[in-house]
Amino acid sequence: MIKCVNISDLQIGMYIHDLNCDWMSHPFLRNRFTLTTDAEIQKIVESGIHEVYIDTDKGMDVVHAPTAEEVKHQLEGQMRQIAENKKPAVEARVTAAEEFGRAKSIHEEAHQIIHGILHDVRLGKQVELEQVAPSVERMTTSILRNNGALLALCRIKDKDNYTFQHSVSVGALMVTFCNAQNMSKEVIHHAGIGGMLHDIGKMRVPDEILNKPDRLTEREFSVMKCHVVESKKILSQSNGISETSIKVAAQHHERHDGSGYPEGLKGKEISELGQMAAIVDVYDALTSDRVYHKGMPPTDALRKIYEWSKFHFNPELVQAFMRAIGIYPIGTLVRLESGRLGVVVEQNEKNLVSPKVKVFFSITNNSHIMPEIVDLSRSLGQGGGDRIIKHESPERWKLDPLRFL
Repeated sequence: MIKCVNISDLQIGMYIHDLNCDWMSHPFLRNRFTLTTDAEIQKIVESGIHEVYIDTDKGMDVVHAPTAEEVKHQLEGQMRQIAENKKPAVEARVTAAEEFGRAKSIHEEAHQIIHGILHDVRLGKQVELEQVAPSVERMTTSILRNNGALLALCRIKDKDNYTFQHSVSVGALMVTFCNAQNMSKEVIHHAGIGGMLHDIGKMRVPDEILNKPDRLTEREFSVMKCHVVESKKILSQSNGISETSIKVAAQHHERHDGSGYPEGLKGKEISELGQMAAIVDVYDALTSDRVYHKGMPPTDALRKIYEWSKFHFNPELVQAFMRAIGIYPIGTLVRLESGRLGVVVEQNEKNLVSPKVKVFFSITNNSHIMPEIVDLSRSLGQGGGDRIIKHESPERWKLDPLRFL
């Protein structure tokens, strides 16, 4: 049985099933192992981890600890309460389908630009603001029309180009988040630039560490963590890069409880944009496939971030982020109570757990059906009368939901 335990209950002989943090927050070579020494427990504590999941079938039990299913059920109930009767943070001007073609072109262009910028930095050149600024402008324009189209595309990544694609995604997510927070156009623009360039310091990390197809050793982990300091240094030395952009890059690994790096800032010591960047960075990392890490569906990633907001993230900003992209972001494959699969195509204006879904597959018949838009906020006979049971893995069903946007 998998249980969630506080680190104060850890004992030698317990089997760690999940360290319950993003991979860049702990120095362990494995995420699953038996605790054999007090030093291992101390290392977990020093990593800023507050709760872990143990497997009681493989090690000692904690009788009073809740099961993983109980924790999941509680978190999902809380998230549903947050989402119900709350409008999306920003209402779309056009549908995701109308924006998808333009967003695809903007997305591809942004990848090319960031690839060139990071390559130049690897060669020792300075960042040229005039290369990245127009791309952020075009991303912002697309997001203002409908953020779902571009963000759905940002979830498509290949393992070999993760650093470049992650940079574009964080830029787009920062623009979306800032816009949802009603920040000024100037702040949104600089936050987008900071998001696009937040990992630029990784170009100073040796290739054998940056591209290692396995978990990092403690020494390699320490070297990798230096990328934040390097990002700040590179951007500070580049002409025209604002202090706003620099803060996004310099603080995206700080944590609300002070357990982050490089400065161990806590609470309001971290700028609001730094706190937002931390949420955005982890969300995109969790939803991305890596050589040694299978990406989570967006809804699962949001649940983990919400769980960690007890310690690592600003809880109010986490809830604002969920409203900004939706509990079921556009492009998410979902299973309906009627036994159909569909893709979320629009958020609902009044309730984030009742979006518009384009159904296209019957689970009962295991076959495609005529695509149909179902507005889950409406009753039967009014274009609705269904509800989401859970999200599904496109890989499991061998389906590409983005084809139906």
